[in-house]
Amino acid sequence: MSEQQNLQSNWNYPNPVRFGPGRLSELPTACRDLGIERPLLVTDPILAALPIVQQALDHCSGHGVPCALFTELRANPTETNVIRGVGAFRAGQHDGVIAFGGGSALDTGKAIALMVGQTRSIFDFEDREDWWTRADAEGIAPIIAVPTTAGTGSETGGGAVITDENDHTKRIIFHPRMMPGRVISDPVVTAGLPRHLTAATGMDALSHNLEALCSPVYHPMAAGIATEGIRLVHDWLPTACDEGENIEARAHMLSASSMGSTAFQKGLGAMHAMSHPCGALFDTQHGLTNAVVMPYVLEFNREAIETRMERLARYLDLPDPSFEAVLDWVLELRLQLDIPHTLADLGVTEDAVERLAAMGEIDPSAATNPIPLDRDNLARLFRDALRGRLSRTGQGGGAQTTGAIR
Repeated sequence: MSEQQNLQSNWNYPNPVRFGPGRLSELPTACRDLGIERPLLVTDPILAALPIVQQALDHCSGHGVPCALFTELRANPTETNVIRGVGAFRAGQHDGVIAFGGGSALDTGKAIALMVGQTRSIFDFEDREDWWTRADAEGIAPIIAVPTTAGTGSETGGGAVITDENDHTKRIIFHPRMMPGRVISDPVVTAGLPRHLTAATGMDALSHNLEALCSPVYHPMAAGIATEGIRLVHDWLPTACDEGENIEARAHMLSASSMGSTAFQKGLGAMHAMSHPCGALFDTQHGLTNAVVMPYVLEFNREAIETRMERLARYLDLPDPSFEAVLDWVLELRLQLDIPHTLADLGVTEDAVERLAAMGEIDPSAATNPIPLDRDNLARLFRDALRGRLSRTGQGGGAQTTGAIR
């Protein structure tokens, strides 16, 4: 049996997933499973120009499932993108959404499916308390997700990150029925992703798994998934970056991505509380921002996560299993993948620190950071990440950068 055959499987955790090379051809079957006859395929404008989208459209039309395109979305999707998508859905009399792409397309597609049956503002369904119960559940259109990057894992979640243009805040929109009813997870679809995006999205998958593992919330099932997800990143992300056509590496990274999204029901932390404001104010790429702030956040949380990082180091078979071994691995991985070392390299400016810290303090991800976050310590974290100053004493104080930070 070939390696590619070994990689093919159907999962039902947490939602039905058709996983493996060549599964994109089953897109029409997924539509029929959900009763979709006229889907709207939501993707970004760059991806829409590539052959893989035409292949998806051809698979659908060839099996009697006419499919239209919606491509008006940004890398950090906004309410306007969703409103326009809802308009396209209604104008075309569509009955379901195929969310096709990276995190921005998946989140936009899921948000469109939610909003086609609602009369309230999208931000009335923010992931706070029981706000999701405000939605008319019967009005939510069925969703199929086709991830083309291995990063956000949005295909296995019921949320979408949408930017509120009024205050430039990223908000998590949630409803259980926003979790896609079917997922087509085909590593061949990801093979054309450029190296720098493979690296950035792969580091996003790492951040999801790593922050879930570090969260103080008791959820041993999620912790186990996160630990194995980190191992897959450790073993396969460099190969996926250096050998873009390596389907085995692409498949394992797709798995790690879905695992991160599944695991972070345990919670996230300061990496996301920092990256969300940066994305909202400076339009930084989400996974890349997580990668930049990752070592600073790990060191900040050291006192609370040291034992967990020692266990993780043993699982990864790192030399001298310790917190230091995990931190050194992260630093070396960033260097290997040409990840920038400071937020300044991403265009973030120091005059925005206080505003970024204020936004980070109220970000939902902040609540499950291992060490409580407030505006002051977030401001210190932002300044450290802007200046490339990595403390080795924890919680933002003390020593200057190690040699691994340029």
